[in-house]
Amino acid sequence: MSRFQVKKVAVLGAGVMGAQIAAHLVNVKVPVILFDLPAKEGPKNGIVTRAIEGLKKLKPAPLGVPEDAALIQQANYEEHMELLRECDLVIEAIAERMDWKTDLYHKIAPFIAEGAIVASNTSGLSITKLSEALPESIKPRFCGIHFFNPPRYMTLVELINTPTTEPRVLDDLEAFAVSALGKGVIRAHDTPNFIANRVGIASMLATIKEAENFGLTYDVVDDLTGKKLGRASSGTFRTADVVGLDTMAHVIRTLQDNLGPGKVEDPFADTYGTPPVLAKLLESKSLGQKTGAGFYKKVGRDILRLDPETMEYVTAGAKADEVVGRMLKKPAGERLKLLREAEGAEARFLWAILRDQFHYAAVHLESIAETARDIDFAMRWGFGSKQGPFELWQQAGWKQVATWIQEDIDAGKALCKAPLPAWVFKGPVADAGGVHTLEGSWSASANKFIPRRQLPVYERQHFPEDVLGAKAPAFQTAGTTLHEDDAIRLWTLAGSDSDVLIASIKTKMHAISPDVAEGLAMGVELAEKSHKGMVIWSNDEMFSAGADLQAMLPAFMMGGAKAIEGAEAELQNVMLKLRYAAVPVVSAIRGLALGGGCEMAVYSAKRVAAMESYIGLVEVGVGLVPGAGGLAYIARRAAENAAASTNKDILPFLTEGFTAAAMAKVGTSAIESRKIGYLLDSDVIVPNKDELLFVAINEARAMFHSGYRAPHRRPFPVVGCNGLATIKGQLVNMRDGGFISAHDFHIASLIANVVCGGDVDAGTLVTEEYLMTLERQAFCSLLEHPKTQERVMAMMSTGKPLRN
Repeated sequence: MSRFQVKKVAVLGAGVMGAQIAAHLVNVKVPVILFDLPAKEGPKNGIVTRAIEGLKKLKPAPLGVPEDAALIQQANYEEHMELLRECDLVIEAIAERMDWKTDLYHKIAPFIAEGAIVASNTSGLSITKLSEALPESIKPRFCGIHFFNPPRYMTLVELINTPTTEPRVLDDLEAFAVSALGKGVIRAHDTPNFIANRVGIASMLATIKEAENFGLTYDVVDDLTGKKLGRASSGTFRTADVVGLDTMAHVIRTLQDNLGPGKVEDPFADTYGTPPVLAKLLESKSLGQKTGAGFYKKVGRDILRLDPETMEYVTAGAKADEVVGRMLKKPAGERLKLLREAEGAEARFLWAILRDQFHYAAVHLESIAETARDIDFAMRWGFGSKQGPFELWQQAGWKQVATWIQEDIDAGKALCKAPLPAWVFKGPVADAGGVHTLEGSWSASANKFIPRRQLPVYERQHFPEDVLGAKAPAFQTAGTTLHEDDAIRLWTLAGSDSDVLIASIKTKMHAISPDVAEGLAMGVELAEKSHKGMVIWSNDEMFSAGADLQAMLPAFMMGGAKAIEGAEAELQNVMLKLRYAAVPVVSAIRGLALGGGCEMAVYSAKRVAAMESYIGLVEVGVGLVPGAGGLAYIARRAAENAAASTNKDILPFLTEGFTAAAMAKVGTSAIESRKIGYLLDSDVIVPNKDELLFVAINEARAMFHSGYRAPHRRPFPVVGCNGLATIKGQLVNMRDGGFISAHDFHIASLIANVVCGGDVDAGTLVTEEYLMTLERQAFCSLLEHPKTQERVMAMMSTGKPLRN
């Protein structure tokens, strides 16, 4: 089987997007060359050098670890054009000027390697017009590839073909974007702003207009259009500030320049005017977060909002009416009915913006997207919505909502007089009760339901993200269940993958309760008996938030710390059972793996982690120490690393692990978690979260077939009293300097005592069980400490750590 291999990528343009695309390529181990114009003064690579340095300071961090910025190769168009011949993929990401882009294409064309794909990261310019600047030999290998900002974190990538793009090129690029970059790909038609920005910006313009119609302030609108509505927490106006008002204005201008009378016909063209308030902000150079002022302005610790009447900033922080909040918690059909029929401005505003988006998406589906699925994914992956517009419409009752929309259009309440398309009311969609079915999603251009694209890359996704109504299999009920209770499900996939057991934790935040621990132990026994391994995995944003403090509370209230010690010992034994199982146990990590979740991962035979995994021992935040083997792991790894090094002194290897636990340091990526020591070099980092289970099962199976045997239970040396004295000396300085509290000092001293091995000589050989005993003693002594109890209660009541 032949496949498109990307051995090196060139990114043209070291601006905000180009540099961050290069950074993400480094994150996923793809060699990259970042090009820009030669600097007029100083070194010729000066522009690229400054851009790469800037990556280290950007928030959210575009790089897994800042030092990986050095892996981006620097180049300029004057000296290094020959380097393009080494690249299998060239991504152009310069400023959104058609003339600048086409001029660059003329310059690079002679240096493009045979078979290399060339793609433009334009956010809305015509891909077909851009292709006209390329020679005939490159046109079949040219397309659009639109990343969303910030490219490390945003799932969406839009691929846009031209009439001359070879289908194989899009298939190859989609496979690369999905598996190597971890993206969700949709294919857009070559229309202005493609899909996500077309629908998203039109919705933002509608929101601005409707907010003005209903007399709502920006802070109230953001409260209404954020999490309450199932959208990005930043709402509408805060999102605009973060994106940049100049960027937003550019996307609006693309709509204005290309749609309307004398251009491409669009019945909504009259709604694309630049809102007067936005025009005033642009005129005053108030471009949002990048300039410190936009729809909002931060003054000291205070956030102020713009008053559009006076163009002055006033106190912000107003919230939506609680009655509306309660409406938004109702089932979809009841929710929309309540909003539409309400008397209050806030509820009617919400119905108006939802109606406007439904209306817009239905009218434009035929021209901008292959299927309704693409529009829904675009809004989910590109704008942070939990549901796309068609999903919500279908969930609320297709025919009823369609009737309400058309009634509003006929009554002149909608933004545009264009009626809903005929397919909304008659034919397959109306008969099916919506655009998403088991057969596929509705294509208005093909006039039929079309299934998801079947490319080999998607065979790696056992439970791919899908749209509501597609009736995709749910991992909670798929496969064959071997055991299930309220805490855990032990199961296997069907067919050839049934040889590996899967353990899926079901508790809230996947907290490790005694029942979960018992279920994991049962899973190991089942796997040893009749399977090739066990994978700990769940298909959501949480691996495990740690031990279940709530479950411990009743026992502690009745029997004190002694009652907890037995439960801690059991949990430690389960961790050892994972480590010394006769078959490999693989932790498939995604999202948070904190406290006991981190311990569960490090005691597995192997870890397969999604790029966005946040791993750490955070128990000090509630006034405790890691109590399920985390400190024993730190001591053991330090001894192992020292043994493998020319420097046999354990203390330097111990210091980083101690500091991470004492400071509750969490890796902000799988890459940083590896640097801290919670992932090993032999562990696998998977860019696409939907491939996690596939990779984990195959890792477990490969380990089994390679003759896997658990590691020997061997004692290892610790630093003892001498190392403990060194660490405590540093802690005294931190306490006396006011950097940590007296209770922080006490907790850190207990952590140091465990990882150093207690009151023993340097080099003393100890076992994991010995260190776990010290862990339990420290954990239980802290449970009885008043200041720890204050921290635990604060976390349980507010969800926030207390410093005392």
